Amino acid sequence: MRRHRITGLLGAIALAAGALAGAGPANGATAPASGDTAKTPIASGGSTPGRPGAVPPAGPSAVPAADPPAEFGTDWHDPLTPDPPVTRPATRSCRVTLAEARFRDFTPYRGSYTPPTGCGTDRWAKVVLRLDGEVKGRQYDRLGNLTLGGVEILRTSTPQPSPDGITWSVEKDITRYRDVLTRPQPVEMLIGNVVNDTYTGVIDVRATLTFYAAEGRTAPADTPDRVLPLTSPEVVTPRNTERLLAEVYATGSGGGCEEYWYMTVPDAAPYSCKAADGPHREVRVSVDGRLAGLAAPFPTVWTGGWSNPFLWYVTPGPRAFDVQPILYDLTPYAALLNDGRPHRVEVSVAGVPAGQSGWSTPANLLLWQDEGRAVVTGALTRHEESAPTGSSRWTPAAPGAEHRLDTEGGHRLTVAGYLDTSRGRVTTTVTRAVRTTSVHRWTDGENHDALTARWTDEESVTRGATTTRTARTYTMDGGTTLGAGDRLRTVLSLGDRADTVTLRGARQVGASRSDSTYTGDATYTANVPRDQRHAVAATSARQQSYGSGVPGGCYDRTIATVQGTVTADRFRC
Repeated sequence: MRRHRITGLLGAIALAAGALAGAGPANGATAPASGDTAKTPIASGGSTPGRPGAVPPAGPSAVPAADPPAEFGTDWHDPLTPDPPVTRPATRSCRVTLAEARFRDFTPYRGSYTPPTGCGTDRWAKVVLRLDGEVKGRQYDRLGNLTLGGVEILRTSTPQPSPDGITWSVEKDITRYRDVLTRPQPVEMLIGNVVNDTYTGVIDVRATLTFYAAEGRTAPADTPDRVLPLTSPEVVTPRNTERLLAEVYATGSGGGCEEYWYMTVPDAAPYSCKAADGPHREVRVSVDGRLAGLAAPFPTVWTGGWSNPFLWYVTPGPRAFDVQPILYDLTPYAALLNDGRPHRVEVSVAGVPAGQSGWSTPANLLLWQDEGRAVVTGALTRHEESAPTGSSRWTPAAPGAEHRLDTEGGHRLTVAGYLDTSRGRVTTTVTRAVRTTSVHRWTDGENHDALTARWTDEESVTRGATTTRTARTYTMDGGTTLGAGDRLRTVLSLGDRADTVTLRGARQVGASRSDSTYTGDATYTANVPRDQRHAVAATSARQQSYGSGVPGGCYDRTIATVQGTVTADRFRC
């Protein structure tokens, strides 16, 4: 199975990473309700006031179970994820079309945005981005991004189409970008694509924003006062900043080995994807050359990943359609940045071989300002960093057996600082620790290739008397085997879990859990035309959310498919 993952046999994401270096977070992708595969009509642009409480038909609804075919045909169900729809207030709404484009190459869409006038001017209750897409024929999965005024607001990837065509959609709460949304802005969108006699799929998309007014008992959302894109390393922040976050849309992508960074091996091991220090990666933020934040990257599997697109035709892996940014609390550094001078805020990915490309890390700064002070002063009082660790041990294969690579890595950082605000002195302490453990097994020739991996990212932020602790765990366990008759089988499970607890003093005042899981088993005949693959696949995707911030305190949805047919769509809450 010599490098199916990298050369793109039916699966590698094909894009030019350099073209997307400037190329978004949270909530879900949905499909038309009740399993309807009809194409979504594309509405005209402009600002469209809606009736109070109007909600686009984007939420999840039960899909009746159907009898699956014996193998994949020329059509299958439109892509679905079990993620919850974005909640919306029952207030006046206005819709604006941001972009409408057909992507057939690497030419970006460029347009302009004007804020709506019928739902307030800046203090909205919520703003929801929706991306609707269509594609048919034959095409790889492609990476895309959408920027507004230079601020990345969405990073996404596309599903691979059926010959008969598919539609899909993605929703995201972008209320936190209010600062950018209040003014006219340039819009740029790119989904890099290649269309020719073989790859025929033109990607047709429309992006819209729906604004919900703050009125009656519905208050405006609490949002950053300023949003600054890190389009260059040097940045000047407002001198009265009292809270500072960075968000980084980090993706290993580009069709090379960093797309599968978690499978790389040291140079001595006989494998087709090399990295001198092995697969341990960290996404780091520095301020003026000093480490200010670290995080574990999420191991995104795109919709052609693990050599087997049949795993992802209907149920993509977690975050594949909605790449969530990594958040860093940089408030301990606010006093340093408040001096009115330019400072360097930079993002890097540790573990990537020197000089090797393959990562995109566009970033934004989110700032809250103290209305009662023109200048907020303070100091960085603590910076404690453990020595980063990352080691891989290769055990060569005995004749007829497997090679094995055992990897461990970790890093810990604590920073603290205070600010003298108009409400008194506020101290912020941030501790973050990441850890990687993985076992990679493969045979000579890579006809069998398997990985069991676990990443943890634990964070504690104390601001004044309030502490928020978040424990993130990402898992990957699977293998691909090329057997007799070129039958290629992939069995894979993925996990994406976060547990958050908020304390005020010693008293717990909030708790939540988000747990996204995926399992799949798919087989097809490799190295033959599409109609001779005789592909079969069974997949299951489940999203569970509990606790604070979840409507009703519970959300639990499972989608199961066989041969591209939805066989179950269950809600348990």
